[in-house]
Amino acid sequence: MEPLPVVWFIAIAVLWIGYLLLEGFDLGVGMHMSFSTRSERDRRVMLNTIGPVWDGNEVWLITAGAAMFAAFPAWYASLFSTLYVPLTIALVGLIVRAVGIEYRGKIHTEGWRTFWTWMIGLGSLIVAFCIGAALALTSIGLPIDGNGDRVGGPFVWLTPTAVLGGLAVVGFSLAHAATFLGLKADGPVRERAGRFAARWAPLCLVPAALWAIWVQIAHGGSILAWVFIALAVVAAVLGWVAARKRNEGYAFVGYAGFGLFGAGAIFAGMFPLVLPSTVDSAFDLTVWNAANGSYTLGVMTVVAVVALPVILLYQAWSYWIFRKRVTPGMIPEAHIVLPAVLRAR
Repeated sequence: MEPLPVVWFIAIAVLWIGYLLLEGFDLGVGMHMSFSTRSERDRRVMLNTIGPVWDGNEVWLITAGAAMFAAFPAWYASLFSTLYVPLTIALVGLIVRAVGIEYRGKIHTEGWRTFWTWMIGLGSLIVAFCIGAALALTSIGLPIDGNGDRVGGPFVWLTPTAVLGGLAVVGFSLAHAATFLGLKADGPVRERAGRFAARWAPLCLVPAALWAIWVQIAHGGSILAWVFIALAVVAAVLGWVAARKRNEGYAFVGYAGFGLFGAGAIFAGMFPLVLPSTVDSAFDLTVWNAANGSYTLGVMTVVAVVALPVILLYQAWSYWIFRKRVTPGMIPEAHIVLPAVLRAR
């Protein structure tokens, strides 16, 4: 049994979990901006909590997709071609969200700011839902034939599994963002985030818990997967208790731990499958029949061992530099700034 395919399955699981944990809170902040306050200053506080890190967090999504392409080309080809529609919608959501974050403060009018606030929230919702749907489908199954081709129309993916996965990532992002805002913001934003984390966040985590349990039932769940589920439940309870006591650090760690162990349970529960077929189990893609050649995996391993620590250190450094809370007093009044060319005249 070749060890490298297993190593790269674990590596891809780590990349996806890293994406859900890091991008999860800034997708959640984008959604919170649309409904949790009507104050422009509070919205700017929320946006500034993710301002230095949101684009770096998206790198985890690109890296996870690239690793799938290089390590498991059959998995990548079948998944991305079958889910062409939702992944295209997710791409549109990523673009709309990024443009909203960059353009929101360019014009000082109420209509402009409101429009882009809703685009940030809608884009964040779309991305969270579509990524959750895609991950749920790759863990439970898609209608693919012996060649890895889709069986059915372009919307054959739209199933209860996809909806559950989409709601799971949306709910986790909202809960995770509430604890993140409790750590990174101050003033009214911090207070509202604390109330949300204590009152609504446990309900938001229910779809993710159901998804993790469904994977174990569908694939016979390993002991490791069930241990991860138990740890996820413990982490969620500890996070909720901490949120009720307004212990923001432990609340963040608890809900993040739920995401970490819950996603770990999903990947552990589906192993060695990478993409089950709902048409016939004989068409399942596994770690073994979907993997690239040993030489390619070996080269990738060397590159990853060299490059990954550098990337992790750089991202950790950026979080450390921008670790302080964002307070309402840090947000200046909106004002017109002339371009340098006009100021020089």
